[in-house]
Amino acid sequence: MTLFDKVNDDIKAAMKARDKVRLETLRNIKKVFLEAKTAPGANDELSDEAALKIIQKLAKQGKETAQTYVDNNRQDLADDELAQVAVLEEYLPKPLTAEEIEAVVAEIISQTGASSMKDMGKVMGIATKQMAGKAEGGTISAIVKKLLA
Repeated sequence: MTLFDKVNDDIKAAMKARDKVRLETLRNIKKVFLEAKTAPGANDELSDEAALKIIQKLAKQGKETAQTYVDNNRQDLADDELAQVAVLEEYLPKPLTAEEIEAVVAEIISQTGASSMKDMGKVMGIATKQMAGKAEGGTISAIVKKLLA
């Protein structure tokens, strides 16, 4: 079952359970999925990898929006936004810990023979592909810099 199909099934379940927050969030995910499927050059296909990237982006946007609400003393709106982020995160793979990211990056460095900051682009390219959906780019970048320095 693809991620798209799972979201569709979960929309039905949320409707039956009368879970407003979950239903609203899942409908938003489906809307963005459909936009991606019908985008020029998409051939009406949406891979699970692309779907995960979309959900990651939505979760990141939700966290940033919630932070903006907190900064503007609107905790009620921040709570609503964070509730939606929690639903989004159910569809994402479990994030890697800093130690796990460091181990993967060290492995990539040894495989590629990277030795200095000049090789950072090569290492980052492989690392971001391998850990897509499991680690944020900023975290990966910081660890790569630390290990190459």
